[in-house]
Amino acid sequence: MEYHLDVAPRITKELLLSKNSQEAYFEHYLGVHVKKGLFCCPPIIRVDNTPTCAFYKNSRGNLIFKDFAGLTFGFVDCVMYIFSCSYYKALKIIANDFGIIKTKAPINEPKIPYSNNILKETTQANIQVEIQEFSKKELDWWLSFGISLNTLKKYKVFSIKHIFLNGNYHTSSSETSPIFGYYKGKNSDDLELWRLYMPNKIKYRFLSNWKSNLIQGSNQLPKTGSHCFIIKSLKDTMNFYEFGLNAIAPTSENVMFTERQVEKINLRFDDNIILFFDNDLPGVKGAHKYKKKYNIRCIFIKRKYAKDITDLYKKVSSAVFWTIIDEINLIVKDKMIRQTKHFYVL
Repeated sequence: MEYHLDVAPRITKELLLSKNSQEAYFEHYLGVHVKKGLFCCPPIIRVDNTPTCAFYKNSRGNLIFKDFAGLTFGFVDCVMYIFSCSYYKALKIIANDFGIIKTKAPINEPKIPYSNNILKETTQANIQVEIQEFSKKELDWWLSFGISLNTLKKYKVFSIKHIFLNGNYHTSSSETSPIFGYYKGKNSDDLELWRLYMPNKIKYRFLSNWKSNLIQGSNQLPKTGSHCFIIKSLKDTMNFYEFGLNAIAPTSENVMFTERQVEKINLRFDDNIILFFDNDLPGVKGAHKYKKKYNIRCIFIKRKYAKDITDLYKKVSSAVFWTIIDEINLIVKDKMIRQTKHFYVL
């Protein structure tokens, strides 16, 4: 049955699912058939010749597209990403394309014939690894950022020998291309949660089955304290820990902490959250979003020195870096400071 604009129903996700399956919507926009196993990322998302993507259904029955090297989304979020639009606009696009409503907007035709497959698997995307001892070269690499073996152990960072995605062999580390694993424990389905870091890769340095709202370093924070930094990465978080500073990190500078998460951090850390992202364009844009939404202080390293804190550590002597830590502690204690030798404060 088709609806015209003057009698169109309220468009909701539930309405869309009453007309077609999640599988059909994914196949329409991604141009890949929904089935078990790994496949190469659809070109509309990114160009890649390595099978690093999979579909799975979570415990609530939502069909999820998982790119181990990047994005995770349901079918509405998929359309939001492809068309760079809002949630409600995505609902309208889908309803129009599938004839649920009629508008004057052009129809986005299906990329492939629908398979009519219904995925019954209800487990999250599975990453399995084989762990090995850190080599001296790997430990020296971490030490170049001020991060010791004891800190790696505290934050559950491991050297990875082999990676398996959904039961299939994916890749292995080598002397010239190490792999490090950040371990977050197990989920309710007893699947291990890993974020794998390949620092020498030019593209797609991370493979992960973490949910996007997981907080890196949260399990290592003290229960209370005078401050907490929201910083770009777990590597930066571990550097701060070595110098007595509390810090956590989102899974990406593009992922904002929720109001509830920020509220909990403020309660534990004296309403003294300080955002510390990179001074490049993505970092500055991300910082301004936090500033606008949560009125959080933001600090940036002056560009003539470095992009982030671990890069700055590598460039200066240990004695100089301790003076930089002193500057950061001054910013922690004095909310009126607007800049120091190495930092701007927003």
